[in-house]
Amino acid sequence: MLDPIVKTIELPCSQQHAFDTFVTKVTNWWPLDKNSVSAMNGAVAKKVVIEPKAGGAVYEIGHDDTRHDWGSVAEYAPHSKLTLEWHIGLPAENASEVSVSFTALSDGKTEVRLTHSRWEAFGDKAADMRNGYDNGWVGVFENAYRDACTAN
Repeated sequence: MLDPIVKTIELPCSQQHAFDTFVTKVTNWWPLDKNSVSAMNGAVAKKVVIEPKAGGAVYEIGHDDTRHDWGSVAEYAPHSKLTLEWHIGLPAENASEVSVSFTALSDGKTEVRLTHSRWEAFGDKAADMRNGYDNGWVGVFENAYRDACTAN
């Protein structure tokens, strides 16, 4: 069994702002030109949507207006936690799990922890997928998301 990926960042904004930026402004910070189904085909996606509710869909609108499902919302606790069944570019039965928690700190800052687990969903490719995501979350979460929360 492979260990989960855990990425933790501290942001200079409120818990509510950090959560809302992650969920409702994802198109503004997600690197659509590098980390999308469209990017895998040499194009830039138009947007990413996380429907803000349990059971909601997570999807990309591609450069050609095609919808590409990335997953679904398994848990939605406004301003504190979001858990996604994550299968970007893969069938839903190959979903890993991405859980993001938002914790208010005493100084008005917020700690955001992303945990990506359930690597066994990828079968023989589990170790390669984990390694790819470990690097990928640096650019997406630690850099792009952090920058979006810092800028606003």
